[in-house]
Amino acid sequence: MKKVYVGMSADLLHHGHLNIIGEAKKLGYVIVGLLTDEAIASYKRLPLIPYTQRKSIVENIKGVSEVVPQETLDYVPNLRKIKPDYVVHGDDWRRGVQKETRKRVLDTLKEWGGKLVEPKYTEGVSSTQLINALEEKGTTPNKRLKTLRRLLAVKPIVRILEAHNGITGLIVEKTKVTDGEQVKEFEGIWLSSLALSTSMGKPDTEAVDFSLRFRTIEEIFEVTTKPMIVDGDTGGSIEHFRFRVRTLERLGVSAVIIEDKVGAKRNSLFGTDVTQKQDTIEHFCEKIREGKKSLVTEDFMIIARIESLILKKGIEDALERAKAYIDAGADGIMIHSKEKDGGEIKQFCQQYNGLENRVSLVVVPSTFSHFTEDEFKNLGVNIVIYGNHLIRCAYPSMVKTAQSILERGRCKEASEQYCMPVNEILTLIPEDY
Repeated sequence: MKKVYVGMSADLLHHGHLNIIGEAKKLGYVIVGLLTDEAIASYKRLPLIPYTQRKSIVENIKGVSEVVPQETLDYVPNLRKIKPDYVVHGDDWRRGVQKETRKRVLDTLKEWGGKLVEPKYTEGVSSTQLINALEEKGTTPNKRLKTLRRLLAVKPIVRILEAHNGITGLIVEKTKVTDGEQVKEFEGIWLSSLALSTSMGKPDTEAVDFSLRFRTIEEIFEVTTKPMIVDGDTGGSIEHFRFRVRTLERLGVSAVIIEDKVGAKRNSLFGTDVTQKQDTIEHFCEKIREGKKSLVTEDFMIIARIESLILKKGIEDALERAKAYIDAGADGIMIHSKEKDGGEIKQFCQQYNGLENRVSLVVVPSTFSHFTEDEFKNLGVNIVIYGNHLIRCAYPSMVKTAQSILERGRCKEASEQYCMPVNEILTLIPEDY
């Protein structure tokens, strides 16, 4: 029989997929190249259904003879391996972001005389639209909780942005840019102690207690579906930390980051300009162990934030602590620095990657902001958190608006220069959201 290749994600099957498989069956032995989770996540969102489950579903569709993994968006590696007589794909990819992929398929098929068959696209149905409709309905705590670990398993780097209320949560949720065939977005939300305190007009000294943080988490969760990492400051006493991680896990938070300091909270970026005391390795390890014991699932992550570079104790101290915290059960290590050149961050990452027992590495580039995500990937960083940018950009704009109204005795200039139109703010959030 002739070999027929069909590439698909099959994240949400509909009759359009069945039509394509039906047309392919008419031509011969149907091999479905099922995009892996890594392949899908490389150019758009994490798939709703993991690869193993999608494979099981597609294998049981009438007309499918074989399912093989397609590990990239590009068909070429699989085509050269299989050398199919036909590739079948709906004609919708003649335009839009997949045009270049189609061209490469055509060029490759010419190498052995293969043919591209393009049935008419099934109108009125779209996986993307169906998935968007599902996501608008929201998600469950259990599903959200698992997402960060899934992302870390398939993405070379996970991109997280700070949010401190519902509207900033929506910005993280919905902001996207298209770069060629790739749709770039933030994969998760960071609830920053600094941003939340500032939004409430309070200093970043743990003045906002955890009951208020829990309320903010629920506010953000009501209007978003993406995973959240929470800034847990020091985590408090071991006794209190046990209950905090249980509550965060129950709410559907994916991870908490706690820093290895004790005493009165002061923001790390003050460095040694203020009195800050680092916890002992033994005590902080005990906090991690007790936190892990308190969890119900294996999905929630406790990430240890190392303050050695902030407190001028050097790379060796930071690495010693990283090893100990990992042995105590930490699911990730966050390394922090206030040096703008990023030299010590680079040095730590390079040495950390040589550790025998390594877990996810996290950075928050507030000071060393010139690093690109590609540079972080090359350094072995797994999560980059943009930790306070939405609160920092909002404040200057609000101050300029207030000053303009005072200076001119009217709001015309402020409305035109700094504000979105009234009709847009009225319709920003649909009434049936």
